[in-house]
Amino acid sequence: MRAVLVTPLSGPLAEYGRSGATALTLWAQEFVAPDRVSLEVVDAHPDVRRAARRAEDLRPELFLGPYGSRPAADVTATTRRLVWNHGGAQVPPRTNVVSILAAADTYFAGTVEMIRRGFPGVRTVGVLHGPTGFARGVAAGATERAQRHGLEVREAVLPAAPPRADALLVAARFDEELALARTVDRAGLWVLGFVAAGVREVLAELGDAREGLVGPAQWLPEAAPEPDEGPTAASFVAAYRARAGVEPPYPAAQAFAAGLVALRCLRSAGSADDVALRAEARRLTCTTLFGPFRVDESGRQLGHQVLTVQWQDGRRVVVWPPERANAAPR
Repeated sequence: MRAVLVTPLSGPLAEYGRSGATALTLWAQEFVAPDRVSLEVVDAHPDVRRAARRAEDLRPELFLGPYGSRPAADVTATTRRLVWNHGGAQVPPRTNVVSILAAADTYFAGTVEMIRRGFPGVRTVGVLHGPTGFARGVAAGATERAQRHGLEVREAVLPAAPPRADALLVAARFDEELALARTVDRAGLWVLGFVAAGVREVLAELGDAREGLVGPAQWLPEAAPEPDEGPTAASFVAAYRARAGVEPPYPAAQAFAAGLVALRCLRSAGSADDVALRAEARRLTCTTLFGPFRVDESGRQLGHQVLTVQWQDGRRVVVWPPERANAAPR
């Protein structure tokens, strides 16, 4: 069985794309018999559409998409093949997509719920976002959830200044978020959230200034559920560390889970036909080390839930949802 992964191995997203490629290499060579799965990786940079067409020409049974919402959207628009999307949180609904990760509009949903439950003094929520589709999706989800709970939302688009509010949520490019985290006035803020705060390495140069920041995390190994499909998080982390010499970041877990789910559907369907695979994916409910899997008719992920983390005493802890939290929000 041949699988192909189209993902950035060079360019600005290369670090995340390479981690996904490493994880899927592990999936093919160590967790699935290598004589059963052949994995080929195509660099999506600098021309993702050309890369998608090259991947099509390889005639794989499984077509795995790239890291990044824009590359993922471009791949799914270019090919008619069923794309197992593990790296694009903001991908337009299409009949040829099965998404593994939670959608962008859910990123700050847990943060808003945490604010409502834990910080009743918050009356206004500022939402500052960049112009990209991903940032707009995150902001739209935060705004809808806050307004649903009767909170006043004050929205602004970069390069505008952050709106004054009791809590501030920011979704932009990681470099923009880092610059804002250095300069934003925290006085009077009950909660300050950045998408980048959920990613261990992005705000590292802030040092102690990360303390108290809140953010969404697609995956943390210490908060991973017990899987009924594939290995445990501990087994995956150990194998990834042995191969790469570092801890696996969240894109690696997402990519690995895509391989597990896609292969499960291939076994159930008994065929590599994309229509049959899509039908199996829509029927499937399971739990991998990444979390629950369940999609709707459009391929949007419904089972997986984004965690809300906060930097406390120099480390990320889970503060929402309550059933998976290992600390209370500060």
